[in-house]
Amino acid sequence: MSTQDFKQAPHKLLVIPGPIEFSDPVLLANATPGTSHVSPAFIPVFGDCLRMLKTVLYAEQGHGNQGFLVAGSGTLGWDAVGANLIERGDKAVVLHTGYFGDSFADCLEAYGAEVTQVKAEIGDVPSDEQIVQALQSKPKLITITHVDTSTGVLSPAAHIASLVKKHSPDTLIALDAVCSVASEEIRFDDWGIDVVISATQKGLGTPPGLSVLMASGRAIKTFEERKTPVQGYYISWKKWLPIMQAYEAGKPMYFATPPVQLVYALHASLSAITKQSPSLSERFEAHKAAAKYVRSELSQLGFGFVPKSVEVSANGMTAVKYPTGVQASDILPKLAEKDIVVAAGLHKAISTQYFRIGHMGITAIDKQRGDVERVVDGIKAVIKARNEST
Repeated sequence: MSTQDFKQAPHKLLVIPGPIEFSDPVLLANATPGTSHVSPAFIPVFGDCLRMLKTVLYAEQGHGNQGFLVAGSGTLGWDAVGANLIERGDKAVVLHTGYFGDSFADCLEAYGAEVTQVKAEIGDVPSDEQIVQALQSKPKLITITHVDTSTGVLSPAAHIASLVKKHSPDTLIALDAVCSVASEEIRFDDWGIDVVISATQKGLGTPPGLSVLMASGRAIKTFEERKTPVQGYYISWKKWLPIMQAYEAGKPMYFATPPVQLVYALHASLSAITKQSPSLSERFEAHKAAAKYVRSELSQLGFGFVPKSVEVSANGMTAVKYPTGVQASDILPKLAEKDIVVAAGLHKAISTQYFRIGHMGITAIDKQRGDVERVVDGIKAVIKARNEST
């Protein structure tokens, strides 16, 4: 079946912060027939994915940068950082902008890290003063949640990285970018990031199931020079590093079977992102435009937003606060009746006060689909119907 002939089945519009809507070519690639993970046909596909990931992250120039694609969710990336870069007693700083800061901290503590959380007010990011104060302990690692999907807050990763380079240059910088890769600009080399963690089902526009990670040469060296064994088996870079290097070199090597069909799907998506229109820079601008449109339209209806300012608001999703007197039951099930699926609030402290809209990938960049307009028009219709009935 050709790409032109394949059309996915009609379904409800999925506009949550991931999984997102997937293109027909990606889903068709996911239907690849049974293929050996060490076959001559598959090896270059896997290698191309690793190379294209470097392009998406602007990580092509750094010496020793290494991508990893491992079967698992984005959460597995936390384990990769904890198992491979943390030794018991190491100090780590977690910058907290929502639910996922707590989770990353829990994971690092499971591997023996002494974690200090720097917590921002809900909807905001930690201040420079808070970050600099935390860096006085010269931690081995600092983590940044680039976009926290519980709040829709976008952390200024480039600026934070510059603070780390100035005040604690030996500290490794890990960016939790599960909800930002391919929807927010990430300049891995220029910013001096050491680890980027992500997953396939958000901005990368591929069904869930692959943990995506990019490690700097400095991170790999830290792993290679650790004094104690890695406290993990499946996620150990001792197992996966030679596998990834082999695939990039066009050679077969086996540790654990990768999800072959999912890698083909990722290849289709990465090819569209890196080799087709729009360009990467245009792609990021399209996400900004989608976010601006959603917030402009909804603010006119009396909705507010969890992030404190536009400057700390994500471009791939929006955390929308209900107007006074409106609650989840007035919005979410009514949208579902219109075949539009949005996400409820996630942050425990404010979970009943807001809901979340995802506008990533083809929803943001393929204007012919009309996804963003459809969800906004759906909300307008729901609010109008509610007002007329009260």
